[in-house]
Amino acid sequence: MYRTHHCNALRVANIGEQVKLAGWVHSRRDHGGVIFIDLRDREGLTQVVFRPEENAEVAEAAHHLRDEDVIQVEGRVAPRVPGTENPKLATGEVELLPARLTILNRADVLPFPLEAENINEDLRLAYRYFDLRRPQLTRNLRIRHRVAKATRDYLDAQGFLEIETPILSKSTPEGARDFLVPSRLAAGKFYALPQAPQQYKQLLMVGGVEKYFQIAKCFRDEDLRADRQPEFTQIDIEASFVRPEEIYTLTEGMLAAIFKAARGMDIPTPFPRLTYREAVGTFGSDKPDRRFGMQLVDFTDDFRASGFKVFRGVIENGGVVKAIKAKGFAGITIGQVDEMTAIAKNFGAKGIAFIKIENGEWKSPIVKFFSEAEKSALQSRLAIEEGDLVFFAADKWDIACEVLGRLRLRVAEIQGLTKDCEQLDFLWVTDFPLLQFDATENKWNAVHHPFTRPHAEDLPLLEEKRYGQMRAEAYDVVLNGVEIGGGSIRIHEPDLQAKMFAVLGVSENDQQTMFGHLLRAFRLGAPPHGGIALGLDRLVMLICGEQSIRDVMAFPKNNRSQDLMSQSPSEVDPRQLRDLGIKIAEEKK
Repeated sequence: MYRTHHCNALRVANIGEQVKLAGWVHSRRDHGGVIFIDLRDREGLTQVVFRPEENAEVAEAAHHLRDEDVIQVEGRVAPRVPGTENPKLATGEVELLPARLTILNRADVLPFPLEAENINEDLRLAYRYFDLRRPQLTRNLRIRHRVAKATRDYLDAQGFLEIETPILSKSTPEGARDFLVPSRLAAGKFYALPQAPQQYKQLLMVGGVEKYFQIAKCFRDEDLRADRQPEFTQIDIEASFVRPEEIYTLTEGMLAAIFKAARGMDIPTPFPRLTYREAVGTFGSDKPDRRFGMQLVDFTDDFRASGFKVFRGVIENGGVVKAIKAKGFAGITIGQVDEMTAIAKNFGAKGIAFIKIENGEWKSPIVKFFSEAEKSALQSRLAIEEGDLVFFAADKWDIACEVLGRLRLRVAEIQGLTKDCEQLDFLWVTDFPLLQFDATENKWNAVHHPFTRPHAEDLPLLEEKRYGQMRAEAYDVVLNGVEIGGGSIRIHEPDLQAKMFAVLGVSENDQQTMFGHLLRAFRLGAPPHGGIALGLDRLVMLICGEQSIRDVMAFPKNNRSQDLMSQSPSEVDPRQLRDLGIKIAEEKK
């Protein structure tokens, strides 16, 4: 065998034993002819000491070792010289005195030092197989494994069956852009890679499976950011004869099991809940980070008859006036003011107004328009103190909330309000809008997806065509301001599903072309059903304390959706395109 122990196994109890170790040369130190090697494998480090007086031939060979050479050593476990123990290592009280050294493979010049920080990410991704040797990534992959195992163990105990669904599926409009796969056997036709197993899991419910889950690969051709990849993994769950309360309980239990397995933590359940209106109205976001204050406060009634025409005019036109207090932020710089103004404009506002409290004085051009009653309302409801800054947003409800929500997060980032924060703030957000009107396309779109069920009490609004007032039986689970999962109760009646498609502008003919299989299935006795999907990559990222999901995936793409290691996407042999009946159009100059 190559080894009798891994490199984190030897302890004082092993002193005197003959053992074999194998791994990578983590570092080599020459102390006057005595060579010290830190030998590393996935589990940790062991110090190996080559002394010429004990074995000159082996010691001479050790002089030529380089970092990341792969070696095997065989020898005797000995105690370290008193005073040289390393309490930072689990193996720090012992060392290996080798009688034999075998070089299994040599390493060329390294692309970067493994222990270096701030390595260019593209360089890391180009040599990902080397980058994976870093202890941080090894730890992250180990945690990812524990999360997946805890998920499977928990759902199995709850009676769920793990069932795989097809990767080659049909292209249907579900929100994001599909990745298309041409068919050689059906010329001119295409498969799509699934954005999610949504329709398949609903069909499994029609099939009587009742409790399904899958750790599923999903694909979306969309612009990337830190927590997005073109291919990602989700914990996909669906069950029959369930209501939202049962989904909440199931998900909370699963997350409790995951955090216990991955971090040894007990998380409190049940999670608190906010409706969509409460979350957005109070925190300016449907995935609020509640670990710091700075809540949005509504002053619409206080300024309804204000002498400040801007606020009064917005209110008369059906808008709102909201404000947040940024504690200790009165020292805002001109550059930060410009940044905050740009954020506000980017999310639909004409600009921002603010008041700085310095030397006991309220400093702002707008203060002179405020009545004493208005200033008193601001003072009492925001608890304004010296050094504070108050931001205002006067606009439509959704714009005012989003603008202040974005400013709130940016201020928290500048002030480091969540830096090194160990708090885990879980939260359910419920009662999302069912539909949203797109003025550009002059049509209604589903906020989640077209299979989401309306609230029962809102069904009359569908007949009355008051689509904007309808709520969905949809829910998101949020952790520290990050949506880690979302789901809904689904439509299971064919007539209601057809009506929903019609509202979304899908003609009867297109309904049959794109979703005929689903509508036909619903006519054969579909049970009430619902579920949830959690982003595995995003969840593991939060558990590991990373800032990007790329650091918890073995072989991710970069932010341009490229695999720099294998150089993909890439051109293909023209013969492959010919077999598929595809011709690449030349760009017009």
